[in-house]
Amino acid sequence: MTVLARVRAAGGLAILVDPDRVTAADACALASRAAHEGSCAVLVGSSFGSSAHTGRIAGALRTASLGIPIIQFPATAADLVAEVDAVLLLSLVSGRNPQYLIEEHVRSVPFFERNPHVEAISTAYVLIDGGRVTSVESVSQTRPLPADKPELVRAHVRAASLIGMGATYLDAGSGARARIAPSLVRAARDATDGLLLVGGGITDGDGVRAARDAGADVVVVGSLFEREGSRAMRDLALAARP
Repeated sequence: MTVLARVRAAGGLAILVDPDRVTAADACALASRAAHEGSCAVLVGSSFGSSAHTGRIAGALRTASLGIPIIQFPATAADLVAEVDAVLLLSLVSGRNPQYLIEEHVRSVPFFERNPHVEAISTAYVLIDGGRVTSVESVSQTRPLPADKPELVRAHVRAASLIGMGATYLDAGSGARARIAPSLVRAARDATDGLLLVGGGITDGDGVRAARDAGADVVVVGSLFEREGSRAMRDLALAARP
């Protein structure tokens, strides 16, 4: 079974680990707790990219034998590492910067040819306004979609689905002031049969449950665990279950 199929079948909570903000030991402890509580995946990466620690952190996570996929969330092709099970091959479809629509994908070809064991998950990355300028917005020089326009979200996700993208990631960005409204999640769910991930600004079980009830297959949480460790893990993992 592919990583994409495994994550879709399991669903629930995924944790996002920023390799520049955790030690390998802390990342493994957090991911082990997440796996124990029923999380479906660990994502590794950051919007800034260019981390010298990504491979080391991902390698430590794989050595920990968590039983759930380790998936890279890369900023650029230069950040790709072989110590993961899969890569979210992101197309920033909410923006119009060609670097993040096709150029980085072209640059990634040698990596995937050298590392056939790493699965590429074609992913429509949709940035949603979360009430503050995010790292993704700054780095990519693109504007997020409005938080009150589900019809725009639906159109972008549907277009990505029509050209064959197997996953969609709606993201309000790390530290967003507002999480993505259920109406936008429902619009995205209506537009695709593929894997739907939602993240950014989700800080409690209510936020996780709202995203899941609206149709998200996977809810991604990151900065909360950086601040609070694994204390909130059980509540969020329970809220993410069907």
